Amino acid sequence: NNDGKRVVSVSIMPCTAKKAEILRPESRTGGVQDIDYSLTTTELVEMFRTAGLNKENCPKGEADIPFSMGSGGGTIFGATGGVTEAVLRYLSPKLGFTDFTWIEDSGVRGRAGIKKVRVEYAGGSVSIAVVSGLANAKKVLDDVAAGKAHYDLIEVMACPGGCVMGGGQPVDVLNSPSNRVLRSSTLYTIDLNCDIAASQDNTQVSALYGSWLAGREHELLHRAK
Repeated sequence: NNDGKRVVSVSIMPCTAKKAEILRPESRTGGVQDIDYSLTTTELVEMFRTAGLNKENCPKGEADIPFSMGSGGGTIFGATGGVTEAVLRYLSPKLGFTDFTWIEDSGVRGRAGIKKVRVEYAGGSVSIAVVSGLANAKKVLDDVAAGKAHYDLIEVMACPGGCVMGGGQPVDVLNSPSNRVLRSSTLYTIDLNCDIAASQDNTQVSALYGSWLAGREHELLHRAK
């Protein structure tokens, strides 16, 4: 029963925590829950199997606008360091860089639990910490609280390695280091094949921000404090 809703929103996530997150009061707009259901990737696979669906036999199609066009910056969000790299792609021209190639070698990539990166640019620098695993997050935050470290940006992912290793993902990968690496590397391969590298260059999203979302970005897309 969805109370006569015209649109039912279902998210497919590698994360089990999303099931609780969608029920939180700050995940509501105007008193209405934003996301109706959150399924894990494992649950989706099981649904396919139960229904006897074989993806190889399913007809191919395109998602509706604005979901039919994505950027590499959005794709790599699933790997630790991916959010930071997407931010740096956005900032790159503002910092005086002519392309994004420097970011790959900046230190934001890789599976290390704590990565500390300093980006030097004409006129200043940006200090960044990229963290995955909550135990590592505690170490970094304790250093900040004690005044031992300062960062302009801290990226924290609860799961070691990032969302690709989320609790809702198929668990057999946990026993295979090669598969763990493959999950992250696959995202970067998809990124390389994307026509759009940076989120700000996605014309469909830009059009959305200039129309329906104009003036409502914080209301609709940001969590209430």
